[in-house]
Amino acid sequence: MEFAEIIQSAQHGNLSAFNELVLKYQNRLYSVAVRMLEDEDDAEDAVQTAFVLAFRGLKHYRGGSFEFWLLRILKNVCYDELRRQKRHNACTLEPWLYDEDENETPAWLMDPTQNPLQEIEMGELERAIQAGLHRLPPEYRLVLTLIDIEGLDYAQAALVLRVPLGTVKSRLARARLQLRRLLQKQPDLLPTHYTPLSLRLSTAASAIG
Repeated sequence: MEFAEIIQSAQHGNLSAFNELVLKYQNRLYSVAVRMLEDEDDAEDAVQTAFVLAFRGLKHYRGGSFEFWLLRILKNVCYDELRRQKRHNACTLEPWLYDEDENETPAWLMDPTQNPLQEIEMGELERAIQAGLHRLPPEYRLVLTLIDIEGLDYAQAALVLRVPLGTVKSRLARARLQLRRLLQKQPDLLPTHYTPLSLRLSTAASAIG
């Protein structure tokens, strides 16, 4: 079936059609959820809950990006879980002093060769990034995850978050600044040689740029 037909079939209660949608999007949703909630079990539960809510609410889907519609549901599930865990009061690190255009586009320009030591360094950097993410307020953590890790552009993130484009840019700039400051407090984790990485590590560019 064509994708639109799969959605329409799922809207009429076809579980097999809906399972096709689950298989198509579950990895993306899990990637976002685990960045938001840190705990893998919590992330799996959040994704499952999001899909259950999506199935129940399919009649409310009115077209547009189905993926972004799912991400909006997941966003609400993650926020509810963070509130439940009382983890939404993330510590504020430093006063908001930043240039709006600072770190506008993270970019890794890296040496294509990587020795075992550098691989270890990059693993340590990824752990530092993950730890830093969870010291950010949820709304900053999410916008950074969507854009710098999942690769959405500003307009797409604005659709998911349902906020103006300017709000997305402002949140992202502040999130990058906070994360950069956190990583600068751990200079031993910042590698001196870089190699091409997947988008899940691209946030570190703004930390060392």
